[in-house]
Amino acid sequence: MLDAFTKVVSQADTRGAYISDSQIDALKAMVADGNKRMDAVNRITGNASTIVANAARALFDEQPQLIAPGGNAYTNRRMAACLRDMEIILRYVTYSVFTGDASVLNDRCLNGLRETYLALGVPGGSVATGVQKMKEAALAIANDTNGITRGDCSSLMAEISSYFDQAAAAVS
Repeated sequence: MLDAFTKVVSQADTRGAYISDSQIDALKAMVADGNKRMDAVNRITGNASTIVANAARALFDEQPQLIAPGGNAYTNRRMAACLRDMEIILRYVTYSVFTGDASVLNDRCLNGLRETYLALGVPGGSVATGVQKMKEAALAIANDTNGITRGDCSSLMAEISSYFDQAAAAVS
């Protein structure tokens, strides 16, 4: 897992080059937005159970066959596994938001997940839909301007969105 700073240094070292002005500017912007980043992570983390539960509820409302007898989320054990997986994906998204880098999400959560789901017969498209529903809820919570650091959060929200999009693409 690399944070944004370590990643920039590692890439420059691999090229045998100095860190560029544009890379320094990008890291400065990340530092300047650090409080907003932490506010977003705290909000998502503090509402994780609600985000997962509401996303699952919306998914099962749209795809009731998943919880019907024979469905992939039928029985308490399978439902619990589904909710656990959604929570794990959300947790790794927050790690990525905190570090400003998707490598932890990709390396420790998404790497091989599609293959695992295929082997278990889990419908990747349904998982991707659940991830998108978590994205919508997380962005609504993180983008709420009440009680957080003021300022333009559009680039941070786009970054958060991209982590969810990566997760959805990895499982579908």
